[in-house]
Amino acid sequence: MGQGVSADRNGSLLVVGDVVTDVVARHRGPLAAGTDTAAAIRTLPGGAGANVACWAAYAGAADVRLLGRVGADSVVWHERELVAAGVRPRLVVDPQAATGTVICIVDTGAAAERTFLTDSGASLRLGPDDWSDTLLDGVDRLHLSGYLLFTEPSRALAGTALAAARARGVPVSLDPASAGFLVELGVDRFLAFAQGLDVLLPSRDEACLLTGLPDAADAADTADAADAADAAAKLSRLVPLVVVKAGADGALVARRGAVPVRVPALPVAPRDTTGAGDAFTGAFLAALLAGADPEEAAARGCRAGAEAVRRVGGRPPRRGGGS
Repeated sequence: MGQGVSADRNGSLLVVGDVVTDVVARHRGPLAAGTDTAAAIRTLPGGAGANVACWAAYAGAADVRLLGRVGADSVVWHERELVAAGVRPRLVVDPQAATGTVICIVDTGAAAERTFLTDSGASLRLGPDDWSDTLLDGVDRLHLSGYLLFTEPSRALAGTALAAARARGVPVSLDPASAGFLVELGVDRFLAFAQGLDVLLPSRDEACLLTGLPDAADAADTADAADAADAAAKLSRLVPLVVVKAGADGALVARRGAVPVRVPALPVAPRDTTGAGDAFTGAFLAALLAGADPEEAAARGCRAGAEAVRRVGGRPPRRGGGS
């Protein structure tokens, strides 16, 4: 256990979110339009919600549960992979839609930057009928994937889960998940939902978008630390604890409008940045459950993010050393 973490607490985490199949294509050099580009391609289990759950279990959370929706085409595989990662899955089988699929196009250059092509499939057809308040029995924290907000059924489910957690005094966290989808949803609608949260975990791009500071592309290009810090502080006036994930620049921890604390990243040569933010979130939540303060939890999140980018895909290694 690291400094600031109590070993005598073993809380339960419920994650509600997406379970998808990732097709990761790592290519070298520019994509050749209209013809072939050589790539290393792998099919892997993924989904932001499922990834967070797996990384939380990998980081030591004793009881991690996941509510998600998949198609009949791959439910057995996804259940097996989640159980092997130490997660207790409750997967609703969609009778009409196939499991969501994301094509992750990863540049094998120094930044290992990735672009996603997303078919949400069954994952965002999760709805209020899939929820039961008994899912919160014994739960100490609820985490919602931000992807839930991007379709009407799953947005209604997220609202139902949030209200149920607040009624029980269970803290709720959310990761906005996608700057592109945030634009489609609308910042005002997102912030109205966020008022009920206890923890918000945006990327730097998402934080700048949500606060009207320099746009996501500019923020990423200039790595403007002042803008990211201002965004974190501003958001923490709405949500009590805001942790802005800034990739190679670490993280910013802001509480109730105060000047954010910067937590450094670990230097690492990335292979694939897919799921790095999910790794951070999972390890961060596991550390909070173990009694860490937010700064120590963010440091653990940075370490998990550094481990994630050295791997292909969004999941941690199998417990016990397998891949």
